[in-house]
Amino acid sequence: MKQPFQLARRRGSAFGVLVCCLVACFLWTPRSAEANDPEMVQIARVPNEGIAPDVATDSRGHIHLIYFKGDASHGDIFYVRSDDGGRTYGQPLQVNSQPGSAIAIGTVRVPQLAVGKSGRVHVAWMGSDEAQPKINGKAAPMLYARMNDAGTGFERQRNLITSHTGLDGGGSVAADLNGNVYVAWHAPKTVASEADRWVWVARSADEGQTFGPEAAAGTEPTGACGCCGMKVTASLEGNVYVLYRGAADTVNRDIHLLVSSDHATTFRSLAVDPWTIGSCVMSTSAASGSGLGMVACWETKGHIRFTKIDHGKASEPSSVPELGTEPQKHPAVAVNSKGQFIIAWAEGTGWNKGGSVRWQVFDKNGTVLAGQSGRAEGLPVWSKPAAISTPGGKFTVLF
Repeated sequence: MKQPFQLARRRGSAFGVLVCCLVACFLWTPRSAEANDPEMVQIARVPNEGIAPDVATDSRGHIHLIYFKGDASHGDIFYVRSDDGGRTYGQPLQVNSQPGSAIAIGTVRVPQLAVGKSGRVHVAWMGSDEAQPKINGKAAPMLYARMNDAGTGFERQRNLITSHTGLDGGGSVAADLNGNVYVAWHAPKTVASEADRWVWVARSADEGQTFGPEAAAGTEPTGACGCCGMKVTASLEGNVYVLYRGAADTVNRDIHLLVSSDHATTFRSLAVDPWTIGSCVMSTSAASGSGLGMVACWETKGHIRFTKIDHGKASEPSSVPELGTEPQKHPAVAVNSKGQFIIAWAEGTGWNKGGSVRWQVFDKNGTVLAGQSGRAEGLPVWSKPAAISTPGGKFTVLF
């Protein structure tokens, strides 16, 4: 690496120094040596003009997709399936049994999807003001519905909150191949304040047929950012991960990553990414994994950050490249069979304001894959991107 600077000294010019420094910086920039595939990332709009997609694949390669339609404060959730890598989708099925019982306003409260044992689909969402059933009067329900045994529709929606009301920021759902299903949300324990908000997890061991009462995830009083979303994920190895934003002392809006190796009975802290700010940032988070590891991502100070999780350990958080000038929000992530992963995010969005989608692909070590980034305009209001790995190690970003 000495040659560029030696050349500059021989030329004796400021211009030569500048050129050679730029060359050296390029050579020193971490980038993957993996082959560049010009068709590695496909971009697609959500079917039927839906918004706020969430997507997953099953062991047979089927793509399962949910999206939101209707008024953002009281709309509906629809499900479609693709058996050809996302080229076409079947007829939509309505997930919520009560019309108008879902919301998308604020983006953080949109429905989430998981695929579990035998490819059964599970959906969880924060109920609208009109949603039923409720407990304790007007308290927002944490609703759940699963696909029926025949795969022809969804069972009647249920409220999984038994005692800890005060839901905000939506909720999340995860499922594993052994029939365990986890639905998580945050709500106050005893006092109606962010400092006393805890993450609660309701667990089912029979594919969502029945759930036990919710239990706290973790023992540390970190609080929870009231209008921030969260993510619960179950890995192939059986671990359960919870990613959420705290609110300790009002200004400590740190991201916390918890892990459980005993089916959400106990949790330990895996990583923390600090952010000191005295207001709610209305952020979301995402996680995805394969047998080669899991990737979790979130927003900190207007940048999308991520960590790789392997054998119960999390790497030091890294940031995605600054490809634009707008704050980065609402990440999505997918990992392919090679361990490569894509992170997509929203830019230019705000309250009642759409924006654009950007993405970047990384190799299995978390190094940027050169030439595998891009941008798409036209992200609708209250929406966010979703990402999926498809056959051949490729990716699709939906918005």
